[in-house]
Amino acid sequence: MPGHLSTHVLDTAAGRPAAGIRYRLYAIDGEARRLMAEGETNADGRAPVPLLTPATIRPGPYSLEYDVAAYHRAQGFALTDPPFLDVVTLRFNVSALDQHYHIPLLLSPYGYTTYRGS
Repeated sequence: MPGHLSTHVLDTAAGRPAAGIRYRLYAIDGEARRLMAEGETNADGRAPVPLLTPATIRPGPYSLEYDVAAYHRAQGFALTDPPFLDVVTLRFNVSALDQHYHIPLLLSPYGYTTYRGS
């Protein structure tokens, strides 16, 4: 499916998909942000629908935010107060409107990694 954006979150501390993480996608225009999509990851740790589609994808910068502290608290992790990671924000750019952009997030209470997936 060309021209769309998806995401997948894996809880590396628990060794399973991160179900129930709230996320928000913003299009960035200078200092302004426009909410493009929001939701919660499903049982497989994925956004249930594409965050951007061929009808909504545009070139430029985006910000994808994940509420990771709330997720870890709900999973029973004992977090510091305030938590080391509260909201993970990934800033990225879309350049080609005919490509699939996939953003995996590998997550623990004290670290994360991401990359452009397929």
